[in-house]
Amino acid sequence: MSLNRNEKAAVVADVSAQVARSQTLALAEYRGLTVAHLDALRRQARDKGVYLHVLKNTLARRAVAGSSFECASESMVGPLIYGFSEDAVAAAKVISDFAKGNDKLVIKGGAYAGKALDANGIKALAAIPSREVLIAQVAGLLKSPIQRVAGVLAAVAAKKGGEAAAA
Repeated sequence: MSLNRNEKAAVVADVSAQVARSQTLALAEYRGLTVAHLDALRRQARDKGVYLHVLKNTLARRAVAGSSFECASESMVGPLIYGFSEDAVAAAKVISDFAKGNDKLVIKGGAYAGKALDANGIKALAAIPSREVLIAQVAGLLKSPIQRVAGVLAAVAAKKGGEAAAA
């Protein structure tokens, strides 16, 4: 079913608004996927805060024109599903994880920080831990020396307490 001019303008405006909020674009060819698989992919994307949409490539090119994702315009060929995310790794992670379990979803490329990425770049981006995991790792690193100092002080206090009781 083709869209009239007003509907196309609405789609471009919607995608442009999403592009303005996003850090990452991931593209994948979905040829051969069943509706059930696409529904599962969309559900995973929704849970991770990823805007996942099948778009006409010409409309997608118009939506990303003038943005940091314009560099990925050459990759917008064929039946593609577009994943946009505010989190730097979420879109790449959702598409990459789903592609591992389903060989019909083929990662084509994407963009991050104004640079076009190929399929290997999207996979590398997906391998980076999420923001929450990185924050937890930093907190653990900061907590570790403090715990060691507290342990040493407790041991010293226990030793002095033992000496005072013996005397």
